[in-house]
Amino acid sequence: MKKRILAFAIITTLAVLALFGCSPKEEETGNTKVVLNEVAHSIFYAPMYVAIEEGYFAEEGIDLELVCGFGADKVMTAVLSGEAEIGFMGSEASIYTYNEGATDYVVNFAQLTQRAGNFLVGREDVSDFTWEDLKGTTVLGGRKGGMPQMVFEYILKQNDIDPKEDLEINQNIDFGSTAAAFSEGQGDYSVEFEPHATSLEEAGKGYVIASLGEDSGYVPYTAFCAKGSYIEENPDVIQSFTNALQKGMNYVQSHTPEEIAKAIAPQFEETDIDTITTIVTRYYDQDTWKADLIFEKESFDLLQDILDSAGELSKRAPYKDLVNTEFAKKALK
Repeated sequence: MKKRILAFAIITTLAVLALFGCSPKEEETGNTKVVLNEVAHSIFYAPMYVAIEEGYFAEEGIDLELVCGFGADKVMTAVLSGEAEIGFMGSEASIYTYNEGATDYVVNFAQLTQRAGNFLVGREDVSDFTWEDLKGTTVLGGRKGGMPQMVFEYILKQNDIDPKEDLEINQNIDFGSTAAAFSEGQGDYSVEFEPHATSLEEAGKGYVIASLGEDSGYVPYTAFCAKGSYIEENPDVIQSFTNALQKGMNYVQSHTPEEIAKAIAPQFEETDIDTITTIVTRYYDQDTWKADLIFEKESFDLLQDILDSAGELSKRAPYKDLVNTEFAKKALK
């Protein structure tokens, strides 16, 4: 289903691509205006918000406008149509659009997260959990074809557990509503993204007992991308953007979770600082963020293994076409 949505986005947007120019817009400040469309607004993406709040984009001559697309299909549509110069989403979206035949397809040029960001929540605080414990139980899962669900099923299969036969995975609850359903007594376990996992703990309704990020390996969960034509015509803009991101990555690597939480707090005014700190610490401890932005081939191959295992991959896409590491490598110098 996810592939069909992205394919439809390509069909409906390619017809209007010629109406949008690729030249960067200069603002009165002299900085280059760049619209970044993000898939969701989450503490999971802390290094990016550090770069914004610490003024790193401005230092690099970028006047950044951050827009939340609320879904990879919407982010992809914005990038393909020219409404956004850069997209931030799961890199599986770039594989889907490439395989559907997009000509001016998007290219990933910087990877932000290297772990899945969701957690398994149980009703008891156990220290000796194994995935075998899920056999015969009911788990509140995610949407078919979505990365949270695909990563979950991948882990199950890696532990010789059949997602269809050995347990019941309830996929009928909307994303964002599973925590409420779990707190009301549905399911034995729930796969939760933050801040819902921490909210369940704070309410005494559940306990984080496993990290899908740790058990799935180094998955390129999110990356920054732009159309190949935009990258080719505006390499200086992409380099400046990547340089700012790398400064954010450096900050996260050299500061404590408490300091990171304080830095990004203005991005999450509705969340108290203690909760932000708890969530940042959880991501920090599981090695969520790379020290650099280089999108390695091994990670790209693992991503395609996960997509293939979930039955969502029609064919393998070439790393050399969909990933450009030039800018991330230069940002380290």
